[in-house]
Amino acid sequence: MITAASGSPQPTARTVPPTVETVLAFVNTRADGSGRRELLGDGESFAAWLAEHGEFGGETVVTDADAAVARELRDALVTVLLAHSGDEESLGEPLLRAERHLRRVGSLYPLATVVTADGVELASPQTGVPRVFGTVLAAVTTFAQTGDWGRIKACRNPPCHFGFLDRTRNGAGLYCSTGCGSQVSMRKHRRRQRQAGDAPPSEA
Repeated sequence: MITAASGSPQPTARTVPPTVETVLAFVNTRADGSGRRELLGDGESFAAWLAEHGEFGGETVVTDADAAVARELRDALVTVLLAHSGDEESLGEPLLRAERHLRRVGSLYPLATVVTADGVELASPQTGVPRVFGTVLAAVTTFAQTGDWGRIKACRNPPCHFGFLDRTRNGAGLYCSTGCGSQVSMRKHRRRQRQAGDAPPSEA
């Protein structure tokens, strides 16, 4: 259950809202070139991951087909988070496809609004794997209402694309770490050097 109470904490350099933690936990299950392994590769690995994450409902019986649906949802979210980082390859048609997919997912896993004296909560009324997907959607919806949805980004350093919360004052962060930023800068530097080396000599 994801809470959207009026007193919800705002992102700071020291705190990450539970909704953001939920979104990032889900999107950061993908493999990359730096050693992170795929955590939703099949039903067995998906079930093992869920057993370690109580916020998604804990242990749940899942199938390989469920894992495939989870990867599709995750990849659509990663595309949106890359768009938040201004990644050019994710804009245009890739982003439109991701948004269409998220609309379909939203219709398949609707959320319930729970009103109490302490605030309003979004929760999935379903059980099992559908509850997992509903929990992700509830977290996205709740945090987006704070106006800071654009601060959840995916690292622009390929193939990292690690999800992170941009805590910079002006919201201009592009990379999940200084290491990724340095890698991109180095690649650009080397590319400029190659281009300079390939340039024909200027006439005197």
